[in-house]
Amino acid sequence: MFEGLGKLANLGSILKQAQQMGGRLTRIADELKSKRVEGTAGGGLVTVEANGAGEILSCRIDPSLITGGDRELIEDLVPAAMNQALAKSRELHAEAMKSLTAGLDMPGMNDMLSQLSGGSSGTQG
Repeated sequence: MFEGLGKLANLGSILKQAQQMGGRLTRIADELKSKRVEGTAGGGLVTVEANGAGEILSCRIDPSLITGGDRELIEDLVPAAMNQALAKSRELHAEAMKSLTAGLDMPGMNDMLSQLSGGSSGTQG
């Protein structure tokens, strides 16, 4: 009859942890916005900078591509550099989320985070 009371006490602990996470989440979001990653393509002919929040901040195209007039090459290199920068940004985000939940006993959280981080590729720059 009173088996469910233990689960109720555990729910209170989970709610307290969730409140603590709210403040940490705000700080982490600010930190992610300040972190920078780069993606490059064409041996550095195109460089895209993004932040840890997944926002593209800049795109630099080597002047030789412009003067050469190779529009198709530019059209290929820009998305490649953007995708690399965004993959690195996702890695930063996944790492930040792992640090956010470190030490918290929230069922299923580790599985969810491993799925999130498993979907990104590339390396941090």
